[in-house]
Amino acid sequence: MYFFLLNLSLLDLGSISTTVPKAMANSLWDTRAISYLGCAAQVFFFLFLMVGEYYLLTVMAYDRYVAICKPLHYGTLLGSRACVHMAAAAWGSGFLYAVLHTVNTFSIPICQGNALNQFFCEIPQILKLSCSHSYLRKAGLLLFGFSLSSGCFVFIVLSYVQIFRAVLRIPSKHGRHKAFSMCLPHMAVVSLVLITAMFAYLKPPSIFSSALDLVLAVLYSVVPPAVNPLIYSMRNKELKDALKKLIQLFFCQQQ
Repeated sequence: MYFFLLNLSLLDLGSISTTVPKAMANSLWDTRAISYLGCAAQVFFFLFLMVGEYYLLTVMAYDRYVAICKPLHYGTLLGSRACVHMAAAAWGSGFLYAVLHTVNTFSIPICQGNALNQFFCEIPQILKLSCSHSYLRKAGLLLFGFSLSSGCFVFIVLSYVQIFRAVLRIPSKHGRHKAFSMCLPHMAVVSLVLITAMFAYLKPPSIFSSALDLVLAVLYSVVPPAVNPLIYSMRNKELKDALKKLIQLFFCQQQ
C-alpha cells in the first residue's frame, strides 16, 4: 500500500506542477501567452500524470480488495514484484494514452483563432478552436477516453462491492471499523477525482460560462492533487491530534 502511495504522491506532485507554476507566472507577468510546443507539452504531461493517477487508483482498489477479502494471500498476490509491475503498468498506460490523445488533438486543424479561455491548455478548450468538419475525430477522442475511464470505474465499483460484503461479515465492531478506515481514504480520493472530472467534461453544452469552466478546471486539476496527501494523512494519529489542536487554537483566537 505504501509503495502505491509513493507513486500517487509523485503523480500528484507532477500533475499540479504542470499547470500551476505556468499559471502563476502568467498572472505575475500579466500575460496569457504560451508557445505551441509549450501547450502541447503541457497537454501531454497533464494527461500522462492524471490518467496515470486514475489507473493507479484502480490498482489501489484491487490492493484494498486483496487486503480485506483475501488477507492470507496478500503476500502472494501483491508481492514486491507484482506491485512494481502494476505501478509500471499504470505509468505506462498513462504515457500511451497521453501520446495518443496529444497527437490526435494537435493534428486537428484549428480555424477559430488561438485564444483559450482557460488558465492552462485544456483539451476541451483546444477542441473548441477546431474546424467544424473535425467533429467525428473529436467525438472519437471523447468516446475512447470515456470507454477506458468507464472500464476502470466499473472495476473499482465491483472491487468495493466485494469489499463491503466482506466487511459486513466481520463479527466484531472494531474489525469492521478498522476495515472501513483502510478504505475510506481511497474512496474519498477516487470520488474527488471522478466527481470533479465528470462536472468538467460531462456538463451540458447549453451551460456555457467562462467563469464556470475556470472553476471546474481548478476543481479537477488542482484540488485533487493538493488534497490527496491530506486525505491519506488523516489515518496518522499524530497528525489528527495536531490538526485538532490547530483548529481549537484558531477558534480560541476568534473568541
